Amino acid sequence: MNILVLNGSPKGKTSATLHTALYLEALHPEHTFEYLPVAVRIKSYEKDFAPARAALERADLVLFCYPVYTFLAPCQLHRFVELIKADGVDLSGKFASQITTSKHFYDVTAHRWVEENCFDLGMKPVRGLSADMKDLLNEKGRRQARDFFDQLVFACGHGLFVTPPPAAPAAERPPYRASLTQTPKTGGRDVVIVTDCAPEDEGLAAMIADFRAALPFESRVIDLRDFPFAGGCLGCMNCAVTGKCVYKDGFEDFLRGTIQTADAFVYAFSVRDHSAGALFKCFDDRQFCNGHRAVTQGKPVAYLIRGDYRSEPNLRMVLEARAEVGGNYLAGVAADEGGAAEVAALAAGLAFALERELSRPANFYGVGGSKIFRDLIYVMRGMMKADHKFYKAHGAYDFPQKQKMRMLQMQLVGALLAVPAVQKQAKGKMTEAIVGPYRKVVEAAKAQNGKGAKE
Repeated sequence: MNILVLNGSPKGKTSATLHTALYLEALHPEHTFEYLPVAVRIKSYEKDFAPARAALERADLVLFCYPVYTFLAPCQLHRFVELIKADGVDLSGKFASQITTSKHFYDVTAHRWVEENCFDLGMKPVRGLSADMKDLLNEKGRRQARDFFDQLVFACGHGLFVTPPPAAPAAERPPYRASLTQTPKTGGRDVVIVTDCAPEDEGLAAMIADFRAALPFESRVIDLRDFPFAGGCLGCMNCAVTGKCVYKDGFEDFLRGTIQTADAFVYAFSVRDHSAGALFKCFDDRQFCNGHRAVTQGKPVAYLIRGDYRSEPNLRMVLEARAEVGGNYLAGVAADEGGAAEVAALAAGLAFALERELSRPANFYGVGGSKIFRDLIYVMRGMMKADHKFYKAHGAYDFPQKQKMRMLQMQLVGALLAVPAVQKQAKGKMTEAIVGPYRKVVEAAKAQNGKGAKE
């Protein structure tokens, strides 16, 4: 086969991810490998897509090769996908797969995003390889890479492809029109609306106008199109060592002084290629200047979305997971599918969350993601000093081996239950013993509300 490797790493030839493809090429001279440095040459392809088009047309198999950045692929690869669709190059019937490296922090959402866009292009996606950053350096990881490629070639010949997601509704909806009346405003709260709303995106502009009208607080709008981004995150890790980004475009001051000072955040975008689009992804990636620190923890977030949001399960997972890992209260999502009533409800919900300072326990998305970061920062604390200091200060190092008293209690309980006489005596009483403290909490709540005396 003619295999085209789309190198989506901003590091170009020095990408660790790319070396998995190079390793497979060295083992398989029967295939022709061609490499397209889409991340480092994205500006060039914006000006002239012809070289990329020719390479895509020559390929039998397109192999997306990239590191996972903030739940998805790097913004440069997002932009390249936009260019593919804008160009109209015919990729229908071609095989597609992917190789990623990460610490497995939401690699699943990145892979699904690539697969969704491959389906848009009429391609035949085969399940990709999600490797740890260090996998190629050990025999187990190399064997898994070899197994992946063998299975990939087999699947191309036997039709073992990824199951396509449900198709979005084909019917066109009427554009959203602003209709909500102005609600009286109160001060004391700073709500920022971050968007990339283009002048021709009248539906999204109307949603933002309605939301601001319904919100009982003053709000301000930040348009990402007005910020002079020098480029997407390079993955150079300079900020992890020095705390400063190598770009001199002022993004850190813009982020920390203009956006993150707010009491609540609203992100408003139109769905593009199963995400918020390349510009929003650039904004997300560049926030790595904060490292892995949840610096806005405790502040509520909300989303205004124009597009078929109900038909985007992967995007829904990304938005929920971002809030969970960041420790933000997700006040809700309003899509134009739901009309003005949904926008009004979101405004009321965000106001309620702000006034009550609501919080909720993290679910699997938050707990699982946070533990991956916890272990990563602990191991790399010598380099990621700012992250390490933040994690220590916020009690993020909640390793189970630190719960010495709990472990001792469980050892004692286990030793007692190993005695037959104790087993017989405890039979049927374990559940009551466990639920006893919970009964006390309920009784205390009744007493606090005066219900105990009535009963």
